[in-house]
Amino acid sequence: MNQEIDIQLPHNITLTVKREDLLHPHISGNKFRKLKYNILQAKAEGKTALLTFGGAYSNHIAAAAAAGKEYGFKTIGVIRGEELVNKIGDNPTLSFAKGCGMTFNFVSREAYRQKTDPVFIEALKAKYGDVYILSEGGTNALAIQGCEEILTPEDDVFTHVCVAVGTGGTISGIINSANPHQQVLGFPVLKGAGLSADILKFAQIGNWQLVEGYHFGGYGKVTPELIIFMNDFFEKAGILLDPVYTAKLFFGVIDRVNKGLFPQGARILLIHTGGLQGIAGMNNELIRKKLPVIKT
Repeated sequence: MNQEIDIQLPHNITLTVKREDLLHPHISGNKFRKLKYNILQAKAEGKTALLTFGGAYSNHIAAAAAAGKEYGFKTIGVIRGEELVNKIGDNPTLSFAKGCGMTFNFVSREAYRQKTDPVFIEALKAKYGDVYILSEGGTNALAIQGCEEILTPEDDVFTHVCVAVGTGGTISGIINSANPHQQVLGFPVLKGAGLSADILKFAQIGNWQLVEGYHFGGYGKVTPELIIFMNDFFEKAGILLDPVYTAKLFFGVIDRVNKGLFPQGARILLIHTGGLQGIAGMNNELIRKKLPVIKT
């Protein structure tokens, strides 16, 4: 579903939001796309359990747990941070995942860095059996295939397609399905990640670029300025943004529009990749730091 934003912009520019956040109540946005073909592959291989990786407020962990419950898989989450083992009840994301039936394996940050090491993976398989492994964030070739379905023929009218970038999976699928006349702009939510090389593992060389400078301090970091922007946008447009991905994307696009960095008459499509489950956890942190909270 596409929703045009009724806000005044210079240079006859229009903004439209692709509401991927409305795909599913719990497996929303790009996580739905990334999991789609992986779930089918896991079933084809006769697997009965999914094992994946993530942090305390991971959208992917929440979505994988919900997908496991919906499609009949056991789920195991390897969670970064041993200190969280006794804090599940205080963490909305982990509480939700547990409620969906997910089993947790809390590991130290040092151990978590080995998440792609074959020896580490084999040890997990020895512990949990013949599981289907999903990488952190869910990005793999099958995830890209799912993300290639985000754009549809009705989106051919847009000149620019803009999306937040984490691991690079979602933008890779969009690059592969975009038309030659469309420029794809990715807004990284973390700094210094070498994302271009990661994207080129899955995406064709095309009319795309990464727009730096809107990470607000790094992955999962926010500032009062960003929260104020989110709340103002929600009030004006009626669309709730998540603080980790889409808020940074929307802030960046609107900032660049106001700075005259888009051409006259540009028709911009912003991809809302979901992730709204993370708001509750972020608000807990904001309250603890005595900062403004996200209105919902």
